[in-house]
Amino acid sequence: MRETVTGLVLTYNGERLLEKCLKSLDFCDEILVVDSQSTDRTREIAEKCGARVVVRPWPGPVDQFHFALKEIGTTWVVSLDQDELLTGELRAAIEDRLKAGEPVAGYYVPRSSFYFNRFMKHSGWYPDYLLRVFRSGKMEVTASGAHYHFHPLGETGKLSGDILHYPYESFRQHMDKINYYAEEGAAALREKGRKGGPARALLHAAMRFIKLYLLKLGFLDGTAGLCNALAGFYYTFQKYIRVEEQGKWGGE
Repeated sequence: MRETVTGLVLTYNGERLLEKCLKSLDFCDEILVVDSQSTDRTREIAEKCGARVVVRPWPGPVDQFHFALKEIGTTWVVSLDQDELLTGELRAAIEDRLKAGEPVAGYYVPRSSFYFNRFMKHSGWYPDYLLRVFRSGKMEVTASGAHYHFHPLGETGKLSGDILHYPYESFRQHMDKINYYAEEGAAALREKGRKGGPARALLHAAMRFIKLYLLKLGFLDGTAGLCNALAGFYYTFQKYIRVEEQGKWGGE
C-alpha cells in the first residue's frame, strides 16, 4: 500500500487553468483548495473536480500555507500553484515513491514554464527544481517579497517528469505582475535598509539582463528569451527605483 497524500492548491481567480491543475492531482486521496475569496468561477470549478474548498482572506503566503497545512491529515502533500499541472511522467514517479515509502522529507521536481511561444529551456527557467512533494510536518515555508519558498526539514530526493507552468497568458498580464512584484520587492529592500536610486537601478537592471540573456543562455530561447530578459531588466529597474519613492507624485 502506498502512503496517503493530499493535493494542495492555493487559489485566487484561477479559473483559467484550475480544472487541468486539479485533474492532474486526481490520484491523491484528497484535494484541498484554500481560496482567497475569488470572484470568478474558481470555487465552482474546484468543487466540480471533487476538491474540498476552504475560503479564507489572503494574509500572505506564509500564513496561508500554515493554515492550509493544519487542515491536512495525510502523510504526504503535493503542492501546486493554480497555473501548474503535473505531467503523466511526474504523476507516475510520485506514486512510485509513495509506494516505496522512502524515509525522506520530500522530493524536488523540475518545473517547465511556458513563455510567449515556447517552454523555456534556458534563461534560468529550467529545470527550476522546486520542493513540491513533501511529508506533512517536514517542510517550512518562507517568503521574500511576493514569492514563497519551501525548505525541507530532512533529506530529500529528486523526481523525473515536469510540473508544467503557464505563468502568463499575455504580455499585458506579465507587465501587470511585474508591477506587483516590483512594488513588493522594493518594500522588501526598504525593510532591509537597502538603497535605491537611478544609478543602482540601472546597474542592477543591466546585470539582470546580462545574466538572463547571456550567462543563462537566454538567446537560445529565441524571441521569448529576449523578451524575458528585457522584462527582467524592466522589473529590476522598477524595483530599485521605487525603493526611495516618497508617496504620490505632485498635486499636494
